[in-house]
Amino acid sequence: MLRGALSIVWRDLIVLRRSLFSELLAVVASPLTLFFAFGFGLKGYITAVDGVPYAVFIAPGLISMTAVLAAFEESAWSMWFHRRVQKTIEEYRVTPITVYDIVVGKLISGFTQGGIKGVAVAVVIFLITPFRFPLQNLSIYLLFIALGSMIFSCLGTICGTVMDKPENIGRIQSVVIMPLIFMSGIFFPLSSYPPSILPVIRLLPSTALFEGARTALLSGASSMLSLLILGGTAVVMFALAVVVFNRKIEE
Repeated sequence: MLRGALSIVWRDLIVLRRSLFSELLAVVASPLTLFFAFGFGLKGYITAVDGVPYAVFIAPGLISMTAVLAAFEESAWSMWFHRRVQKTIEEYRVTPITVYDIVVGKLISGFTQGGIKGVAVAVVIFLITPFRFPLQNLSIYLLFIALGSMIFSCLGTICGTVMDKPENIGRIQSVVIMPLIFMSGIFFPLSSYPPSILPVIRLLPSTALFEGARTALLSGASSMLSLLILGGTAVVMFALAVVVFNRKIEE
């Protein structure tokens, strides 16, 4: 049933293997720059947040951000490249691969590549900070990352499907995705928001992802509201990605 999807995943992993070192080097640079800027630059002003050192507070968010951004970028740029440059979409029309196979394949590929890149960032953060977590907390954390990767991968699939100019994908990432990530409390506690807008911020899927993932990794607790928000958003985004891609492939 998933043979077509797994074929797409295998192809993407082969492509990743060819440039794995340079990919990991590039993907580690951005979160580490943010970590040095905020974790070291502000530690003299912010000693602890919610009872943990500030460097430990922001570490889970940077790992999570790396994973889900990798899922978005893999889906968006891969889909755009296959559609506009390699014309792979034309080949899909004459193969038994379904639209669901393609979208599911991109979801699995995005999660896998995001996980690999997230682990690379985590290893470096482990080496330079006291950030540690109980291993039993990892399973619930991965549930948050899986749902978040699904959302970002579906969004990337939609962007790569409908956008003909590659610079527009970069604009979406800069103007929409990054502000949502920074608003989600990666670098500061949500209690810093005014009480009037805090309920709205808590309902954002990005907040549910990063706040929920941090809590899960550091304490092992999980918020049912956050999981419901992420699960509902993931289902909606998957359905939207299937509809958008199906319409594009029929053109």
